[in-house]
Amino acid sequence: MNDELVIALSKGRIYRETLPFLKQAGIEPVDDPETSRKLILRTTHDDVKLLVIRATDVPCYVEYGAADVGVAGKDVLLEQSGGNLYEPVDMGIARCRLMVAAPVGSDLSGRKRLKVATKFVRSAQRHFAARGQQVDIIKLYGSMELAPLVGLADCIVDLVDTGGTLKANGLAPVEHIADISSRLIVNKASMKLKRERVHRLIDKFAAVAESREAA
Repeated sequence: MNDELVIALSKGRIYRETLPFLKQAGIEPVDDPETSRKLILRTTHDDVKLLVIRATDVPCYVEYGAADVGVAGKDVLLEQSGGNLYEPVDMGIARCRLMVAAPVGSDLSGRKRLKVATKFVRSAQRHFAARGQQVDIIKLYGSMELAPLVGLADCIVDLVDTGGTLKANGLAPVEHIADISSRLIVNKASMKLKRERVHRLIDKFAAVAESREAA
């Protein structure tokens, strides 16, 4: 049995904020993803590797066993996970909110059907279906705030951190869908076959998350 531990991460904020968790587990990257072109990074342990991939691909790599564990935002998991992953630790990093936002002063309550621009299609569909609201979902991949300004959509569903971008474009959050943070996710087979190593990693990550929550 291959005892190598493979951890899937995405570049940017999640990678940076995961480093203290890895350090607590005694794992530190040798290669820098910002300067290296490598997609498989070495660590201070010969039998631990980091995969650096797109955030939206992390659940797929873990679910199908190309990685044993990974770190993914709950927004990505809500969109993609088929329930074949464990989510043992809410790491409490990369926090934001998934919100419905609309132009300031808009009244969406009386509309029989709304046009909603988002890249979070499943989350938007579930949210409006629970309300009994009919919607047409327009899938976009960026610049979500532009859609209501040019008449493409009545509102958007997007991640909101400080709300500064919404305000700068004349929009305001009107409905809360979910609180988002990054989670440690684990492949089900790895949880059994590499039980000791995976559980040790889970315990270390949980300890860091708990200490941060208590601080």
